[in-house]
Amino acid sequence: MGPHGARLLAAVLVLGLCALAGAKKPSACQCSRMNPQNRKNCGFPGITSEQCFAAGCCFDSRVPGVPWCFNPLPQQGQEECVMEVSARRDCGYPGISAKECAARKCCFSNIIPEVPWCFFPRPVQDCHY
Repeated sequence: MGPHGARLLAAVLVLGLCALAGAKKPSACQCSRMNPQNRKNCGFPGITSEQCFAAGCCFDSRVPGVPWCFNPLPQQGQEECVMEVSARRDCGYPGISAKECAARKCCFSNIIPEVPWCFFPRPVQDCHY
């Protein structure tokens, strides 16, 4: 078996394990708010949307030259808070607490340093598969 065959077998095994583990389809915001240029491949050539979703990944074949089956954005407490870090608009100040941020009706995530931790939500109406 050549290197391409080994990669394909590994991808199929990973997808099968994800399906067995009960991976669930990501939300529309986790998929549609991902910049196509930032997509990380989550499938294999010829993967169907059903196989991709069964693995807990996003599928969008409308943009050529980028992965069609890709890893979703991280899940957040609210769908309005799911977005790429580059899309965050600051809603607070350095050192703001989660409680103070919530009082402003904004999203809070302090996982990534040097980006706004308190940021404005985005309406979910623009999320779609």
